[in-house]
Amino acid sequence: MKVVSFSLEQGNKYFGVVDGGPKFFIGSRVNYQGNKGLQNITGTADQKYDRASFRATFGFWADFIHPTAMAEGGLYHTLNTYDRARCTFAFLQFAAHVPNGDFVVFLRTLLGLPAATEYFPDLTLQNQRICKIGDSGPTPIETDSSTELLMDYFNPSSDEVEDTEVIQAAKLVQWSQTDPDHRKAQVKVGIDEFRSKMKTYAGWYPMLDGAVPQICLMVADIHHQGRASSTTVRMALQSSDPLAALLTIGEGPFGPRLQTLRQEIGVLTNDGTFGSLKYSATKNDFI
Repeated sequence: MKVVSFSLEQGNKYFGVVDGGPKFFIGSRVNYQGNKGLQNITGTADQKYDRASFRATFGFWADFIHPTAMAEGGLYHTLNTYDRARCTFAFLQFAAHVPNGDFVVFLRTLLGLPAATEYFPDLTLQNQRICKIGDSGPTPIETDSSTELLMDYFNPSSDEVEDTEVIQAAKLVQWSQTDPDHRKAQVKVGIDEFRSKMKTYAGWYPMLDGAVPQICLMVADIHHQGRASSTTVRMALQSSDPLAALLTIGEGPFGPRLQTLRQEIGVLTNDGTFGSLKYSATKNDFI
């Protein structure tokens, strides 16, 4: 079992040590719309998603998720515990409040890794449900309708930064920084999620069949962040310049994100990554 200690320094910064190893930054204490929680959005280049490292395994999909990954910060240890999800983690910011969502799928995947019993010895998988091991045996903490108990496990409340919240965050951060299997799990879950959702989006928007990757990834990014309704997206797709229209959705409150997306789409266009690829709804792939 991993032994975690932590300290509060410089007024609002939490640092951790796992098993007597080197000290690392867990996150800063922040306030957000009346909530209190942790945030970690700083790191080095080698702690950030690198599409080239995963292209051999996942093909073009490793490039497809790149703009969204950069818009989300791209760091494998990206963390926030201050909003309604109560725990958001990973380079694509998987959020714990969605039943069967990306965070839930990610944690299920983590619990299948060899190191899982060291980091979360009180969690186990039973019938593909995340369970907490108690005196009476494993009890599910997520269902098809709720992740309330799962959120409680990582962050008991939004009223204060509790010791439990800091310790669980420290485990996630340190594990991601020291174990390549953890990072591979993030990427696999992220790509599987985006690919699965593209099939759904093609059902919602038939015009995506045969569309260029730039348009597809913007639709995926909008729904990943949840910044617009399907009606708004459909109107943009039906406009004379769908990509330009999609890149204006959320311009006010999400201006910096859209600027990052424009920049990264430009990079992938100019370096030939997109090439002549188009989305095939039949194959759920770019061909």
